[in-house]
Amino acid sequence: MKLNKFLLAIVAVLGLTYCTSDFVDINKDPNAVQGDQVTAKYFVTRAQVNLFAPDRYPYWRAQLINADRYAGMFCFGFAGSWWSDGLGYTYDPGYTDAAWDYYEGYNSTIDSYLELTQPGGVQENSLYYATALIMKSMFFQKFTDTFGEVPYSESGNLDILQPKFDMQAEIYHGIINDLDKAMSLIGDATKTGDGELELTSNDLFYNGDLQKWKKLANTLKLKVALRARGASGASFVDQAINEALSAPLLSDEPDNALLPKDNIISQWNSSCYGDVWYNFGGLGSKWTVSQPLIDLLQKNGDPRLSKYAQPAAGGDTLTIPHPDSDDDAMYQKRKDFILAALDDAGATYTEWTNGDGETVLSLDKNKYYIGQPVRMNRFMMNYARYELFSSPAQYIIQAKNEGEPIAPEIVMTTAESYFMQAQAALDGYGSGDANTLYREGLRQAMLVWGVDQTDIDNFLATSPMANLDGSNDMEKVAEQRWLANYTEGFEAWAVVRKLGYPASLAQGVQGKDGDIYAMGDLDGLYPQRMRYGSSPYSTNNDNLQKAITDQGPDVQATKLWWEK
Repeated sequence: MKLNKFLLAIVAVLGLTYCTSDFVDINKDPNAVQGDQVTAKYFVTRAQVNLFAPDRYPYWRAQLINADRYAGMFCFGFAGSWWSDGLGYTYDPGYTDAAWDYYEGYNSTIDSYLELTQPGGVQENSLYYATALIMKSMFFQKFTDTFGEVPYSESGNLDILQPKFDMQAEIYHGIINDLDKAMSLIGDATKTGDGELELTSNDLFYNGDLQKWKKLANTLKLKVALRARGASGASFVDQAINEALSAPLLSDEPDNALLPKDNIISQWNSSCYGDVWYNFGGLGSKWTVSQPLIDLLQKNGDPRLSKYAQPAAGGDTLTIPHPDSDDDAMYQKRKDFILAALDDAGATYTEWTNGDGETVLSLDKNKYYIGQPVRMNRFMMNYARYELFSSPAQYIIQAKNEGEPIAPEIVMTTAESYFMQAQAALDGYGSGDANTLYREGLRQAMLVWGVDQTDIDNFLATSPMANLDGSNDMEKVAEQRWLANYTEGFEAWAVVRKLGYPASLAQGVQGKDGDIYAMGDLDGLYPQRMRYGSSPYSTNNDNLQKAITDQGPDVQATKLWWEK
């Protein structure tokens, strides 16, 4: 069984053409690769890429349409867009299945790597196995935080075709145990071996530096323990937090776990935002940056603003059309809502009425950062001109094959490490000073995005957001954790659900104006999870139904274990 799975894994490895030197060499002549020539290091790249930079289908449908927008960072729904910003808040099996299938499909990737390197495996190596355990832990943290109860303890067992769905408390406890085991296996080791056994450029996070992997594992341990804190049955939390705080965590700029974007690989093997941005023609696939994100940066003088977004394109004659379906009062109401967003951003514009009674605007080109209000309904698409709102920075939406750098995928940053330590200090853990930790988190968060040191120093010296002063301290920490996960929507969404900030997102739009907002299946509530995909309903329904009985209805409003 192990050998057969190993051979299947070799085929899987050869199916991914990734631009490390080893993969380029392999793909020149796949027939030249024999089973005994494939070492465990070739599996590391695939495990990293498949989890954080999957092919375009899940990158678009799972990440952009769902996670990034639940996180409240990106918006659809402007004139010319294919999609209303209500998309994702009303159940659509195509989009939900893309997320479920993406995670479920990753099982085979990580299971192959685990079985290959585990004790008795074809390529047994305790140090590679440690990295596999860490990748497994990152995977299941994302998987369970998206859906809730998922197959865990029986997942990957080829003798069990219908694995049970484990409770989140058990999954979280299992993740911490695996992380502890991985850190113990690494010990003082700095590399996985010599010669062919050494993990170098195939490791896209750390170039084979195992002590950085160990820090990554410990920081993830802190993350899951903080998230589980306060949940029923989370008896392991206090010990896990204290242990994590007493061991090395991600602590400086080189510790950032970032997945570089390949500039050549097909979007059907590994995707980036640019692959979606330019794929649907015109404005169809484009999106804007949200009002909560722009406001939080702009109103606190945060120098990351220009790193995250571009000024609104503006224009000399931007007409807001008057739909036949809207009477004059409705036209005025919806138009005024859009103009209020411009006013909120401090934009100056000229407004007049044309011969057809439509409002026309003149807004300086590429001058103002203006965020789009989230969750506007499909009727607002007639009013929300694309030129009125900020789009993501070019670095984020850069197309491939143009010789320009593309923003890496965020896996785990040193900034978040410090913010979580500050959060723990505010909750009474450890001996660190919350404000000192918080300020270092701010510095590290800006370094990730290439902010100039002078601008960092100025922000830390002058911004009202730069210090914890005893007032709304946890809110500040939560909002900075959220900002630090810009473009990593799954994690940013989890931060909002757990900590409740930014409050404007966590409160949802229930009770607000239905003429403006998309209430969806949630009746305006903030989404707490994604619905299960179609697959388990047809292949594992008995176990799925037990999970639904334990957890609650399979709807977006059902809170996860650590949210209750």
